[in-house]
Amino acid sequence: MPHKFNADRRDKIPKQRHRVTNWAEYNEGLRRRGDLTVWISEDALALWSAPRRTTRGGQPHYS
Repeated sequence: MPHKFNADRRDKIPKQRHRVTNWAEYNEGLRRRGDLTVWISEDALALWSAPRRTTRGGQPHYS
C-alpha cells in the first residue's frame, strides 16, 4: 500500500526524447544548471553597511 498511495498524483519523470551522444557536454550542462552569478557594483557595496547605532547593543553590520 505505501508504494501505491497517491500514485496517480505523484510527479512522473518523462522519458527522454533524444539520445545523448555528447556525454561530457551533457554532464557539464547539468553542473552549470544551478549556477547563479550575481554582479554587485562598488557603489552598492559602499551603501551596504548599516547606519551607526545611537543605542547600546546589536550589531552595526548586516550578517
